[in-house]
Amino acid sequence: MITPFDYFEHRRACKQKQLERSNRIASLPPEYHDPVSSSDRKILDKSVEELVQDVHKEVVNPIDILRSYGKLAIKAHAKTNCLTEVMINPGAERWIEDIDLKGPLAAIPVSLKDSIVVGGFDTSVGYSRYTGKPYPQDGTMVRILKDAVYNAGAIPYVKTNCPITLLSFESTNDVWGRTTNPHNTNYSPGGSTGGESALLAYGGGRIGVGSDVAGSVRVPAHFAGIYSLRCSTGRWPKIGTKTSMAGQEGIPSVFSPMTRTLPDLVYFTKSILGMKPWKYDHTVHPIPWRAEIYDSTKEQKKLRIGVMNTDGVVPPSPACARALSLVSAALSTSGHTVIPIHPPSPTTALLLASSLLNSDGCHTFLAPFRTLERNDPGAAQLSFYASLPRPIRYIHYLWTKYVRRDPLWADLLYGIRKHSTAEQWEMVAKREAYKAEWHEWWQQQQEYLDVVLTVPNATPAVPHGGMRDAVGRCGYTFLFNLLDYTAGVLPITHVDAKLDALPACFDISVMNGVARGAYKHYDAEKMHGLPVGVQVVGQRLQEEKVLAVMERVVEVMEKEGKGYELLEIED
Repeated sequence: MITPFDYFEHRRACKQKQLERSNRIASLPPEYHDPVSSSDRKILDKSVEELVQDVHKEVVNPIDILRSYGKLAIKAHAKTNCLTEVMINPGAERWIEDIDLKGPLAAIPVSLKDSIVVGGFDTSVGYSRYTGKPYPQDGTMVRILKDAVYNAGAIPYVKTNCPITLLSFESTNDVWGRTTNPHNTNYSPGGSTGGESALLAYGGGRIGVGSDVAGSVRVPAHFAGIYSLRCSTGRWPKIGTKTSMAGQEGIPSVFSPMTRTLPDLVYFTKSILGMKPWKYDHTVHPIPWRAEIYDSTKEQKKLRIGVMNTDGVVPPSPACARALSLVSAALSTSGHTVIPIHPPSPTTALLLASSLLNSDGCHTFLAPFRTLERNDPGAAQLSFYASLPRPIRYIHYLWTKYVRRDPLWADLLYGIRKHSTAEQWEMVAKREAYKAEWHEWWQQQQEYLDVVLTVPNATPAVPHGGMRDAVGRCGYTFLFNLLDYTAGVLPITHVDAKLDALPACFDISVMNGVARGAYKHYDAEKMHGLPVGVQVVGQRLQEEKVLAVMERVVEVMEKEGKGYELLEIED
C-alpha cells in the first residue's frame, strides 16, 4: 500500500502479531501455566552439560526439560515482554520427537534472537513490513541446532525481542512492544539482543544466540547480569538470519552465544565448534574447539592482564569503575600481573566505526519503515543527522566544534552521512591500518599480554528512552567490533546507591557530547541493584583463551567471597 495509507497496514500488522503471540501463550498445555514445582527446580538447577548427560542416560524425559524452561519463559515474558515468536506448541513439542538424543545439546531448549530464521515463523526484526511472511524452512543456524542430520539435538522454543533497526541498547518496536529489565522494569535489558538477556537473566532459559555489531550481545549481558561471548567473524555460524542492514560489511555483524551461567557459555561454545559448523556454513572458519589453548590458559600460573581504564571518550561511571577495580584487585591478589595500558586511540575507533556502520546515510535500515512506524530514539538521532542537507550539516559541525568547543561530538555527528564509494574505500583502508596498529602495539608490549580487561559500557543499564541522549555511548564494545577481537562479558556486582554515587564535585557540563548523554541518566540511587559487569578481550579468534580467563576471573572473585549472585528464579 502506498504512503501514507500503509499506516493502517502497520497498525493492523502490530495488533495481529501481538494477538497471535497472546493466543499461542494462552493455548499452551496447562503444564506451562502451573507454578514452578520441585521437579522443575531439579531441572532448572542443573547445568546444560548435566542435563545433556541425564538425557543420554535416559534419567530425565526431554519433554520435562522443555516444559520446565517453557514455563519460566512464559513467566519471564509476563514480567519483561521479552518474547516474540512462541514456538513451543506447535513447534518444539513436535520437534522434540525427531531430535538426536545423543547429541551434545540433546533436548536443551535454546532461545533465539528474533533475527534468526525458523521455518514456519516470521522473522520481523521489529518491522511490521516483515510480519505475516513465515519462512518455509529453517535457516542453516537453526538446522545445525536441531536437525537430526547435524546431530546437536537442541530445541529452539522461543524467539526474543530486539529494537527496530537493531542499532540500540534498548529493545523496543511497534510490533512487539518494549522489553524491560527483570532487575528493574524501569530500565532496559540492553540491545539489540535485549529479549535474550531479559529471558536468561530471569531464568527462562540457559542458552541463547544473539548478534553483535557494536556490543549487542555484550551490553545486554552487562545490563541484565548474564554471560556472553562476542566471537570473531568466522567462528560462529551466521547463515540463516535476517538483518536491518544487509550488505553492511564495514563493521561485520557476528552471531554469538549468550547464557545464564559461565559453565553453560563454555559448554555451548565448545559443543557448536565441535560440530564442525564450517561444513554447513561457508562463512565459518575450519577451526575446531582447541582444548589445548583453553586448558593451558586455565593452568597458566600467572596471567598478564592489561587494564583499559577509559576509552578517552566517556569515563566509566563509579559503579562500572568499581566493578573493574574489584576484578583487577582480586586478580592481583591472586598473583596475576595486572597493569594499566594505553593502547592506540579508542576515540579514533569510535569515529571510524560509526562512519563505516552508517556509510549509506542510514538508508538501508530506514527503507522498510511504514508511515508513522516508530523508530528507536537513538537510531532516529542518527538518521536525523544523516538526512540534514550538506550546508546545514556543515554549519552545525562548525557550531558544535568551535562555538560549543566540542570537537569530538562534532566529528562524530559529521561522520554520520552518506559516503561515496571512494570515501568508503578510504575508510576501509583506515580501518585496516588501525587494526594493524593495534596488532603491533599488542606484540610490542614489554611482556606479551594475555587479555585486556575493561568495562562493557560506561554506565549500567539505561532507563527507557535513554538512548535518545546516549546514542554514541558504545565505544567500549564498538572498538572490538572494529578490531574483530574476541570479547566476553561477565557480571561482577550490583549498583550500590551509596558506594556508586557521583562525587559532589561532578560537573556534567564540562564533558563532551557523548559523555553528557551517557551521564545524563546515571543515578546510583535509582539504579540500585542493577547488574554491573566487566569485559575480557583477547585478540582475534581467541575464544578458548577468553573463556578460560573469564573462568579465572570468576574463581578469584569467589575466592574472595565476592561471587556474583544471579537473579533468583521466582515460583
